[in-house]
Formats: sequence, structure tokens, C-alpha cells
Amino acid sequence: MPAIDFTRYYRPHEVEAALKSWVEEYPQLCALRSIGASYEGRPIWLMTLTNQATGADDEKPAFWLDANIHATEVTGCMGALHVIQTVLEGYGRDANITALLDERALYIVPCLNPDGMEQALTSPVYVRSGTRRYPFTDDRDGLYPADIDGDGLILQMRVVDPDGGWKVSERDPRLMRPRAPDERGGTYYRVYTEGYIRNYNGYEVKIAPPAQGLDFNRNFPYIWAPEGVQRGAGPYPTSEPEIRAAVEFLTSHLNVSSAISYHTYSGAILRPYSDKPDDQLPIDDLWTYKELGRRGEEITGYKHVSVFHGFRYHPREVMRGAFDDWAYEQLGIYAFTVELWDMIGEAGIKDRDFIEWFRDHPEEDDLKLLRWNDEQLAGAGFVNWRPFDHPQLGKVEIGGWIERRTFGNPPEKFLLRTLEPNTRFVLALAQTGPRLELRHVKAEPLGGDLYQLQAVVANSGYLPTYGSRKAQEVKAVQPIEVTVSLPDGGELVTGEQRQEIGQLEGRANKRALWGGSFPTDNLRRLMWTIRVPAGSKVTITARSQRAGVARATVVAGE
Repeated sequence: MPAIDFTRYYRPHEVEAALKSWVEEYPQLCALRSIGASYEGRPIWLMTLTNQATGADDEKPAFWLDANIHATEVTGCMGALHVIQTVLEGYGRDANITALLDERALYIVPCLNPDGMEQALTSPVYVRSGTRRYPFTDDRDGLYPADIDGDGLILQMRVVDPDGGWKVSERDPRLMRPRAPDERGGTYYRVYTEGYIRNYNGYEVKIAPPAQGLDFNRNFPYIWAPEGVQRGAGPYPTSEPEIRAAVEFLTSHLNVSSAISYHTYSGAILRPYSDKPDDQLPIDDLWTYKELGRRGEEITGYKHVSVFHGFRYHPREVMRGAFDDWAYEQLGIYAFTVELWDMIGEAGIKDRDFIEWFRDHPEEDDLKLLRWNDEQLAGAGFVNWRPFDHPQLGKVEIGGWIERRTFGNPPEKFLLRTLEPNTRFVLALAQTGPRLELRHVKAEPLGGDLYQLQAVVANSGYLPTYGSRKAQEVKAVQPIEVTVSLPDGGELVTGEQRQEIGQLEGRANKRALWGGSFPTDNLRRLMWTIRVPAGSKVTITARSQRAGVARATVVAGE
């Protein structure tokens, strides 16, 4: 099997080779399929993990994991590979992993955005998601990012300007600090992204819009809005083939009840909604989300928050077209976005608002980050300012954080330790789905060829068989169906050959503050009277879209 090197980041062709090698090594436990093609024509690979000897994946409750929807967030892809490797190596050795694959299925897309990932790993040019030019097909005037000094990086430029809003810190010359509102008489700077200026008139510096401005996590069909309202949204919902592939798969695989989308960064476990407060969720779902989120906090050390309450980019704006919102709102899936890696926290800055910190934080925080860089990375994460003669701006200095290798993704020596606890959270969440079972199946003789057939249909999972109240609300999941198959010549005397029995609850929200009791609403007893010859085989099948399929066969008279 492939030995994944978790001291570096894999490119799409290396990911593909690893996935195919796993399938060759473990054909009974994994299967590989392409669910679509990217804009540039690369396959979007989905790995299905389950023990095929105990049933097909689409007859088992399932979990979804995707990664690298955003191009530069390459930690996510390595995290997905780590999950796959952990599961395959653990089967037959770890009891929980063995039970997971025997009873359930995992659908994993390590790289939902292979085009963007390839560019991110081979070019210093930043791309948010896809490589298609959007929203403009031509070059626009203004400052555009470029590696102007040929060092293979795109950093920042600081330019002396009496109208500038920045100054050099007195405590560390690498650090730029905001100029006070009433401050004058010093040396001040403007700070730009390293690059050139198209059609520069010698005075005004405009900022050119990004050439590749798509944001795939704004392209899902939940409160989607056009570019003028939501930057990066694409021309219409699921306009991008990568997002369309994910939507088509999940809407045709209703056995998925929970999901994680891997992103970077902040060290956070995010949940819906992006556009409305917690009191807009069905209360049972909110309680379940919080309990699942607390489990994630215990395992990963990350903080669990709703996007609306704790991760909005602007206090008066909302994010539209996100995966987790869509998966929950339209399919009733308990979907989380996990923001892997937290360099800010690693530097000792723990108690902070995830987004507000970037707008305003004390100088001491920046000094902590620089100290962490010096001590942990031997200074390699920050390029000291150095003079450069810019062909348009004249004398500038170039330097700053190598963002993609520090804030954006863990430096390689921190990669594995970032992934390991998050893999444990994935496996824990994958175990929480509903699971249908048939218990106490028997055919008791009543005399002659008559038998009383009995079965108890049970949900052994944490979640109910419908998944969430939201799934009930939008009618995403059909009722459980139970059928009885008799041998030729058999007769059903009482009871229904095919019947719907509604849904079964799980262990979710079965908590009493002061003791108390809860009903056994996770199971239902069914009975039939049948006429069959002694020794005949009778099969009962219980089928749930979200909780899987359970079958049991009983021999009359035994």
C-alpha cells in the first residue's frame, strides 16, 4: 500500500496514484470512482470505504468528507488521505474501525478542486478556488499580484508615503503597526501585495480584481446570490462542475446523515447557519449540533461555533452559497466545516474572536507570532524586508509572512500532529449515524401450516433514522419500509406484505436534567400470520434511506 509522506503536500496526480494503490491493496474495503471532471478536465475522485462483504455502501448509513474546495488549503487533502490510511490500516486491528466499515460507509473526496490545488502547489499566484477566469475574462487595470523580484514568492511591498497608514514597530523592525488617527511627523508607509500596476498613471494605485475570482464555497444552492451581492458566487448555483458533482452525488445518496468539509485555517469547528442565529434552527437539531460539536472540541481542542455567531467576515453581512448550510438546509445532513491548523493559537494567542482578530489586535500578538516563527521555524516563515527598485513605484521594500506556509497551512513538521486528532473526530462523527437492525425475528407455530411471524425493527444509532428535524421538515427522507418475502405457495394471512412504519428515534437528545425516563422509541415490534410449509424460509427486509437496510431470514418450524 502507499506510504503517505505526511512531511509534504501532495499534488493531484500523486493523490490519484495513492488512491489507486489503496484500491489494489484493499479491494474488499475500498472502491474508487470519479464523480465528475474539473474545469480543466481532471477527474474528481471519490473513495468509498466499507466492508463490501457485509453489504453494499448504498445499503448502509454513510458519512461524507470533502477537502480542498479552496485551492491553497492543501492541508485538507492531506487530512482526507490520513483518514483513508488510518481506516485501511486499522481494519481488523482496531475494533471501532472494524465495526465502522462492517456496518457503515464513508464517502471521501480528498480533492474536490484539483485544478486550484495544482496551481496552488506549483505557482506563487493566489487562487481562491477554480482556475477559470471570473468574473472578467480580460486583464483589468490596477495592481495585480506578481513575483517581481524572482524569489518564487509573492509577499508584500512597503512604500514610504506621507499619507500612509502604517509605520515600522519600535519593538521589532519586521513588524508594521497601524498609524494612530492623530499621528504625524514620522515615517509612514503604504503596504501593498507584491506586484505590478497595469496602466499606472504615476499617482493613483488601483487594486485590480482577481483574475481567478471564483469561490466554490459560495456556489452551492443555498441563499445563493450573484457577484454583486456575494463575491465569487459564480454565474448561477452549481455553475462550477466541481460543485455540481458534489451536489449530484449527495442528492442521490441519502444514506449520508453527517458530513465534514475540510478547510484551513483557525482551528475551529463551524456549523450552520451562516445567515441566521441559533434560534432559527429546530431546537432538537441545535442541541444535537452542540453535542456533536462538543465531542469535536474534546477530541481536537478546536472551538465549536456557529458561523453566524462566531465566524462572519462582516458583522452586517452574511455568507451565501456555503456547503454546510446547503447540506443541512436541503438534505438535513449534520454538516460541519472544520478549519484545520491554527498558527495564531500555536503562538499562544488562544482567547480571541476568529475574525475580529484580523481587523484589530494588540502589538503583543504580532510579537508572539514572530517569536514563534523564530523559535519553531528558525525564522523561515517570515521574509525580512529588503530594498527593491520597483519599475513603477521606485524604491520599495519587499518582505512579510509567507502566508501559505504559515497562517494558511501548517509547516510540514506540524502537519501530521494537526491531522491526527481531526481524523479521530471524523471517525467519531461517522459512528453517530442511524443504523437499522432486525432483532428477535422468529416464526412460532400456531398449528398446521400457520405461523406467527415476529420482528423488532430497531435503530441502534445515535441519530434518528430521519437524521434531523430539518430533514423531516423538508421531507428529505422517506419512511422506513418493511417487506415480507414468502416462498412460492406461501400466504400472508394477517398483516401487510409491504408497510411503512414511519421513523425511529435514536439516542440524540435523550438527556434528562433531573433523572426521568424516555420511551423505547428507537424500536417497533411487528407481527404477521403466515401459512407456509414447515421448513420454509421467510425473509424480512427493513429499508431506510438514511439508516441502511437490514435483512433477516427465519425457517418456519425451527
